Amino acid sequence: MGDVFKEQIIKRKPTFRDTLFRILLIVAAGLVFMIAFIFVPAFGAIIGFAAIFGAWFAMSYLNVEYEYVFTNGELDIDIIYNRSRRKRIFSQHVNKFDIMAHIDDNARAGEFSGAQEVRNYTSGETNENTYAFLTTLDSKRVKVIIEPNEKMLKAIATVLTRRKLFVKQ
Repeated sequence: MGDVFKEQIIKRKPTFRDTLFRILLIVAAGLVFMIAFIFVPAFGAIIGFAAIFGAWFAMSYLNVEYEYVFTNGELDIDIIYNRSRRKRIFSQHVNKFDIMAHIDDNARAGEFSGAQEVRNYTSGETNENTYAFLTTLDSKRVKVIIEPNEKMLKAIATVLTRRKLFVKQ
């Protein structure tokens, strides 16, 4: 059997909270810019442009993508901000998953209800490819929600045993 490598990018859709935060940042930067020119004319331009740059930098963290990388049984999830800054947020072998099922699988809902923490690494919309798995991280029961495509799901299925993986029929 050869090496298995699959990767997938999921773009998170902006939420109402993201839009509201963007508006508040723009308004705050504009106010700081105007107040700086009124009260500190000598340094107003520097302070004002620093506020605008700070708002632009903060808004870049609202453009989020998740990258799933599956390599020989190891699932890594990275968060990518503004298509330029990357950070590893999850890494574990799928054999350590207690169960993996479709998010709408009511027969498994009781097993997922015991999770102490929920981590959502999806686009924000529940669809036919939205799955959850239950695992232990830092001595906590964690429910992780992902959106694997068919190729990624088949690769995971080759490693997970039938008793742990419940694919939506």
